[in-house]
Amino acid sequence: MNRREFLKTAAAIAALTALGGCKKEATVSSKKQGTMTYREFPGIGAKISLLGYGLMRMPKTGQGPEIDKEKGFALIDKALKGGINYFDTAWFYHDGLSEVFAGEALSRYPRESYNLASKLPMRLLESGEQAEEIFNKQLEKCKVDYFDFYLLHNLNGPLWEKTLANGAVDFAMTLKGKGKIKRLGFSFHGDNKDFPKILDYTKWDFVQIQANYFDWDNFSKEQYEEATKRGIPVVVMEPLRGGELANNLRPAAVEVLEEAKPGSTPAQWAFRFIASKPNVLTVLSGMTKMEHLEENLATFSPFEPITPEEEQVLAKALQIYKEDGKVPCTGCRYCTPCPAGVAIPDIFKLYNEYRTKMRKRDAVREYENLGKDAMATACVECGACLKKCPQSIDIPKELKRIHKELKG
Repeated sequence: MNRREFLKTAAAIAALTALGGCKKEATVSSKKQGTMTYREFPGIGAKISLLGYGLMRMPKTGQGPEIDKEKGFALIDKALKGGINYFDTAWFYHDGLSEVFAGEALSRYPRESYNLASKLPMRLLESGEQAEEIFNKQLEKCKVDYFDFYLLHNLNGPLWEKTLANGAVDFAMTLKGKGKIKRLGFSFHGDNKDFPKILDYTKWDFVQIQANYFDWDNFSKEQYEEATKRGIPVVVMEPLRGGELANNLRPAAVEVLEEAKPGSTPAQWAFRFIASKPNVLTVLSGMTKMEHLEENLATFSPFEPITPEEEQVLAKALQIYKEDGKVPCTGCRYCTPCPAGVAIPDIFKLYNEYRTKMRKRDAVREYENLGKDAMATACVECGACLKKCPQSIDIPKELKRIHKELKG
C-alpha cells in the first residue's frame, strides 16, 4: 500500500469514528483482506480494530531478543493494510527492544493512523522520579509524543500495594491531564479477590486481562464481569493461552471442532469465543509469522460471532483438552531467570508438546539436550518461581512429575 492509499484508509476510519455510538461494531474497507471489524465505546472515543497486534513475539534474527526488522516491518505493513489499528508493546518485551521496533515500524505511517499502547514496568518501579525517567524514555524509543493507551503493567495484590506506595497512579493521571496519555488502564495477573479494589481505585479507561475459553470459568469470566458492570472496556491478552489452544490440542479435540465447522482452525474457534463478548474492545495476538497474521485477519474481516451451539462444541473439545494432563503454561517467562538455572518454560513447552504430538523417545532426547544443570532435577524448590507465575502453577511439583514421566 502506498502512502496515498493508506491515507484514504485512515480517512475512512476517521470518518467512521466521527459517527459516534456505543458498543457498536463497524467495518472499513481494506484491500485484499475483506473488511476489518471495529468496536467503539463512549470512553474510548475512537473505533478500535477488534484484532490488536501484540508486539511481544515478533520474529527474531536468532536465539537472542533481536527482532528481524525485515520480517517485522512486512508484518506491520500487512497489519495496517488489513485494518489493524491497535498495537501493544511494553518495556520488558524482547528485552527492551520491542518499543524500539514499534517506533521504527510505526513511525513510517501517519501518527493518527494507529493507536499505540505501552506499559509502565511496575515490577521495576521504586519512585515517581524513576517513573518519569522510564516514561520519557518510552516516548523516545517509540518515537511518539503521547501514548493512545498506557497501562500499569502486571498488577496483582502485592504489586498493587507497592503501586500505591510509589504514587504511580497519581503520576499517570498527571500525564493524562497533560495529554501525554490519552487513555489509562492496567494489566492484571493476580487473584480475583484483588481485582475489584484496583478497578474501584480511580476512573480507569480500560483494563487488560487474560481471557480465553480454557480460563473462562477458572477466572476470566469473573474479571470480565467485574469490569463490565463498571463500564470499563476490556482488552484481551492470551486469547490462545500462549499458542496452546492453537497448536497443542489433542487430535480428538481438533476432530470435534473440524466436524462442526470444516476448514476452521482451532485458533479461529478460540478467537471467535472471546471476541464475541460485547465488552471486549480488542483481542491481542502476538503474530510471529505472516501466515498467523493472514489467518487472523480473515477471522476478523469481518468477524463472525460464535453461536450458542458452537459454544457447546467448544466445551466438548475443551473437556478433551483438559484430560490430557498438560501444564497450563503460556510461555510468558515471568518465572525466569530461575536461581538454580532450571529451564522452566522450555521444559513445560517440551512436555506439553510430548503430551499432544511428540513421541516419547524424541521428547526424552530433547529433554536431555537441555543439559543436566537445566533439567528438572536441578530444582532446589526455593519457591522464587511460585511468586512470579501468573497461572499459579505449582512449578516444583510439575517439574518433579515431568521428570518422573520422561525419565522414570
